[in-house]
Formats: sequence, C-alpha cells, structure tokens
Amino acid sequence: MSTYTKKQVADLVEGRAPWSTVHRMLSMPKDAGRFALYLEVLQDKVSFDARIILPLGPHLHIVQTKDKAWVTMCDCGHDFGDYKQNWKLNALVYVRDTEDAMAEVYPRLMAPDPAWQVYREFYCPTCGVMHDVEAPTPWYPVMHDFEPDIETFYRDWVNLPVPERA
Repeated sequence: MSTYTKKQVADLVEGRAPWSTVHRMLSMPKDAGRFALYLEVLQDKVSFDARIILPLGPHLHIVQTKDKAWVTMCDCGHDFGDYKQNWKLNALVYVRDTEDAMAEVYPRLMAPDPAWQVYREFYCPTCGVMHDVEAPTPWYPVMHDFEPDIETFYRDWVNLPVPERA
C-alpha cells in the first residue's frame, strides 16, 4: 500500500508535482507500493499491450511481451530486442564527430576536439525520440550501460512477484 495516490505519482512523472510533494517523496523512505504505482502510471502512458516491468529512461522500458519474453521497448512500441542485449546496437545513431556537428551543441571554441571526443546520439528508429547520448573517445565501442538483475530487484528490493519469463 502506498502513502501516495496514483495522481501524485503521475504528477511527479509529468513534472507537475508541487515542490513540497517532490521534496517529501525524495527525502522520506520509499513506501512499499510506490514502485507498483509508478509502473501503473507508466503503463497508462503507452499504447502497447506489453507489460512494463522496469523503466530504463523517460521513454525506454524493459517489458514482458505476450509470449513472456523480456525485451527493451520504446514508448512508441518499437522493440529493441532482448533486454540482456545492448539495445543501442538496434537504435539509429548520429555521431557528432566534426567541428560543425559539435557547433550545433556548443558555442564555437567551447566544444570538445572531435579527434579526442565524439557524441553518439541514440534514437528510436520508429518515433525518433532520443534515448541516450554517449561522449566517448572516437575509437571506444558502444557502451552497454548495465544489465539489471530484475529477479533480485523484484524479490529483494520491491517485494513484488517476479514477472514470468519465457
């Protein structure tokens, strides 16, 4: 049971919550039902049938499909593949690796030298939302941010039944 309402959690997600509520939510211990409420709020925002089991970003989630597979999915429903694989390898990538491309982000003379650092922007191939940006050296491989341990998170952290998996 959560000490907050679904509307309060939705307002927090949408950036509409008053500062006093945000401060209280951040500074107080998390109540047992808040994660489940958060998932409900996120699920209400998407049109796909897959069940969100873990948010990865504002528009990116690990979901459980109808056949019980766990995949990384965009809000628009684009399937990036198995959640254990690096979803970025299935994204559209724009690499800022020239002075002109960097000048679109930074004022002249303040941008990194593209011989030393590039920006990789990762976009959904279906809806075009940007999901991530990396700023590595030009030769560095695409980063796999992390592989969550969903079973442990559900069992030991949020005390919810672990979603079934194919």
